[in-house]
Amino acid sequence: MGRTRLIAEEPTGSGTWPDGFDHVDRQIRVGSGDEAFKALAEGIMSWQIQRRAGLRVSAPPRAVAGARVVSGFGVGDLRLPVPCQVVWALERTGVLRSDGTEVELAGFGYGTLPGHPALGEEAFLAMKASDGGVYFRLLAFSKPSGLLFRLGSPVTKLTQRNVTRSYLQAARSLV
Repeated sequence: MGRTRLIAEEPTGSGTWPDGFDHVDRQIRVGSGDEAFKALAEGIMSWQIQRRAGLRVSAPPRAVAGARVVSGFGVGDLRLPVPCQVVWALERTGVLRSDGTEVELAGFGYGTLPGHPALGEEAFLAMKASDGGVYFRLLAFSKPSGLLFRLGSPVTKLTQRNVTRSYLQAARSLV
């Protein structure tokens, strides 16, 4: 599991990226208002974001710190297990950002475990801005976990782009 917790100390995502890792930082507006925020936050905390992105998920009902989750990535019954552990979880709360604006946040971050094809962490955030806009933010850093996966790096990078796109579509569908 990665030891650089990208947003563990400040869940607004203003942490730094660890050296030697590829990273993803994507944010999209998915709606506005309290109901949209509740739907997105609940979908994130109950693993629906992964399921709607096409992953099979074996996990506790909610994302909580320490929870272990194994997602099945692939097609049909041909799935690669990708084990992770939740390193932080944030139920709906107000946060004052470093720029002085207040936002509501909910989400979690997890890190990879042995057996995962990558080393790194990924975070899923629902955010409601002071103007009522609701945003989904995906943050991740990773690198291949071993020689076999380093050799397959071009495929891994393509896969990550596709999974990122699927997460963004899943976030839109939740709202």
